Amino acid sequence: MKYMIGIDIGTTSTKAVIYDEAGNFLNKHSIEYPMSTPEIGVAEENPAEIFDAVLFTVKKVIRETGAEAKDIKLLSFSSAMHSLIAMDKDNQPLTECITWADNRAREYADMINEQHNGIEIYKRTGTPIHPMSPLSKIYWLKHEHEDIYNQTKKWIDIKSYVFYQLFEEYVMDHSIGSATGMMNLESLSWDKEVMSLLGIDESKLPNLVSTTHIMKNINKKYADFMGISENTPIVIGASDGVLSNLGVNSYREGEVAVTIGTSGAIRTIIDKPKTDDKGRIFCYVLTEDHYCIGGPVNNGGVVLRWLRDELLASEVETAKRLGVDSYDVLTKIASRVKPGANGLIFHPYLAGERAPLWNANARGSYFGLTLSHKKEHMIRAALEGVLLNLYTVYLALVEVMDKSPEQIKATGGFAKSEVWRQMMADIFDTSVEVPESYESSCLGACVLGLKALGEIEDFEVLNDMVGKTYQHEPNQENVDIYQSLIPIYINLSRKLTEEYDLISEFQATHS
Repeated sequence: MKYMIGIDIGTTSTKAVIYDEAGNFLNKHSIEYPMSTPEIGVAEENPAEIFDAVLFTVKKVIRETGAEAKDIKLLSFSSAMHSLIAMDKDNQPLTECITWADNRAREYADMINEQHNGIEIYKRTGTPIHPMSPLSKIYWLKHEHEDIYNQTKKWIDIKSYVFYQLFEEYVMDHSIGSATGMMNLESLSWDKEVMSLLGIDESKLPNLVSTTHIMKNINKKYADFMGISENTPIVIGASDGVLSNLGVNSYREGEVAVTIGTSGAIRTIIDKPKTDDKGRIFCYVLTEDHYCIGGPVNNGGVVLRWLRDELLASEVETAKRLGVDSYDVLTKIASRVKPGANGLIFHPYLAGERAPLWNANARGSYFGLTLSHKKEHMIRAALEGVLLNLYTVYLALVEVMDKSPEQIKATGGFAKSEVWRQMMADIFDTSVEVPESYESSCLGACVLGLKALGEIEDFEVLNDMVGKTYQHEPNQENVDIYQSLIPIYINLSRKLTEEYDLISEFQATHS
């Protein structure tokens, strides 16, 4: 038997998943690592710890599967986007791995937007101007940490760091490159105007390569440690978001994938790069013929956790005693209330927001509260609010695509809830299907690896690898209710922009 291994370098953990050649899941191992948040806005991790997690997870799945080095067909990588590490002349990190969640570049993202025509930079690069992007982070370091900026030989991301350790070569795939805010989508090269803005040239950045780029002759000590051959093909792969679409078999025109974990995202694949005149969505590379447009939201399952911990303490205790999942209790309570929660609207911006507002100062709120509203209405409104927020990103996608998607494929923890799945079908007025796919980003990486090896010409093989579980059709009566609420929901968030800034400033001053 031959084996494929997908490695996903995530924000909170790295996982390695081993499949057979047909894409059947065989084994998985993951290792968590801490995120350092010593003060507001800081979100960093230790790159050496993450590299160790890559080595140990691969070693573990190979050993537990009983696979021999000669039978490992390929390793292929998925990775979280927007990370930044400054490397010095001796190829040692000058910084920790600054993650997408780090918000210290906020002021400088605003500066790029206002003083350097940020919308035009976005249109060329596909990454909205936001503190998450390496573009904003380097611009911040240039102004606030001149010592680090001047000592930096290479600006890289976490996957480039891992590949440097394995091969002593600085490379970055087009997918991760397209999420830096520094790569031109048309030429697939570093954008000259952005280089000028940052005061750097291409020599300070990794070499850009295709997502199907194969590397061999890995450092022998690491090959021996993991249990692979030095000549095992190592495919650089792509970012976790675009690979997740691939891994749930959602890469054709008209198919949309929605993922809700702690945060969330909505994405669809198109054949040419496209951006949005209003700057609401991203455009990232999957391959030279596949581009992923969509938007990430900060507020997904994190809103449910807040509800559970702050509003449902007694119900959660009862659920624990009965051995019932606390989130099932939450959605069951929400199901007692009619769609629309009797006119109660919740904006779920508990953690600021990326798409569609791209406003780190956005704050959560209930609107429409009356004496007739009870706890169950607040819960229902919050669940609806998360989906209504995603729906506003969906509207931007439809605008850019010039057509309405035929189906949504829903993944992530929320897809376990029948109530939430049906709610999505009703809010989006579209058929919702839950694919059966194990660790979609890792599977997507492996299928991309098969294409890199020339064993498949397209991605049709996914039809046999990815099954279906649940299917939901919209309920027209509920659709009509939500269509009445959506304009109110959207107009409110637009009108509160100034108030978001003011309350954020107040909270920073008086917390």
